[in-house]
Amino acid sequence: MSARLVEIFLPDSEVGRLEVLLSRHSRRFWRESVPDGQEKFSCIVQQRYTERLLGELEQAFGALPTFTAYVSSLEAILPPIEESVATELPLADDKPPPTAMERFFSRDRLSTDELYDDIEENLHVRPTFLLTVTLSAVIAGLGMRSGQTAVVIGAMIIAPLLGPTMGLALAATVGNPQLGKRAAFTLAVGALLAVVAGICLGLTVTIDPLVPELRNRTIVQPADIALALACGAAGVLAFSKGSSLTLVGVMVAVALVPPLAAGGIYIGAGFPRAGASALYLFAVNLISVNVAGVAMLLFQGLPPRSWRMTTGIIAMWAALLFLLSSLMAGRFLFGVASFEAVMRYLADVVVN
Repeated sequence: MSARLVEIFLPDSEVGRLEVLLSRHSRRFWRESVPDGQEKFSCIVQQRYTERLLGELEQAFGALPTFTAYVSSLEAILPPIEESVATELPLADDKPPPTAMERFFSRDRLSTDELYDDIEENLHVRPTFLLTVTLSAVIAGLGMRSGQTAVVIGAMIIAPLLGPTMGLALAATVGNPQLGKRAAFTLAVGALLAVVAGICLGLTVTIDPLVPELRNRTIVQPADIALALACGAAGVLAFSKGSSLTLVGVMVAVALVPPLAAGGIYIGAGFPRAGASALYLFAVNLISVNVAGVAMLLFQGLPPRSWRMTTGIIAMWAALLFLLSSLMAGRFLFGVASFEAVMRYLADVVVN
């Protein structure tokens, strides 16, 4: 059973209110006095209750200048805390009980605050971020140029696009515009740098535009949307359960970095139409990852601050995905971006 140790500091005058609140979220808590008229409460909280406990603490005591609460993970508890539908802790009177599906999918999910902390470190445009994006794009580009799939996968391991991508999905789900702006800016900087790195490669090394690893990034197919949706859903599911960030990063980066690097390489090598097709694939993948990510976070019971804002953002992402999918269908219908059309274009350019 996943559990958290929550330690709370607040004035002794608020002890009564806190004890009533804790009784709804924790079966085990204890109290000790600390200096300056403060009281410290330590409580063991199941992971599924951490979200609502922190929310009620913020609502009840957030305005107090000396209030502090922090959360740490627990590896084991003796005796174990058993949990079932019959023994679960009650919600407040004004909240409906969780459905069976919500219980199942939210029982191992990290709280919103824990997700924020995990993402926060990856939303800063630092020299390390810039250098890592550049190196991952260069490695991916060279791997695609030589047709070495293993090298491309290695580039995904170091690509730091997980944080901003997950930040966009989380911001859309909870309706946090500040987080969304920071994530969008960081992702835009990373994407632009990856394209520039690809352009530099295209200008300095000789490429065969018909190499499958590169050519495949210029052809947008329905399977690409399915792949990006699966990457987004699997990435968010693993990320929200505290899985290895490297594993989650590979899931997300595989849909984003190769098209960016390929687009830059084709542009630098003098194939602008192929480069535009690769960037089109990146746009389709990015939107698909975010649509799947938002859907998965909501599916796991992540509470939006405003359903109106969250619904509006989801509708915008879905409309963009529908628009790009429609354009993709039209391009296939008129033979503009079909496999045969791309092959003819690249072959003509190479021959001429």
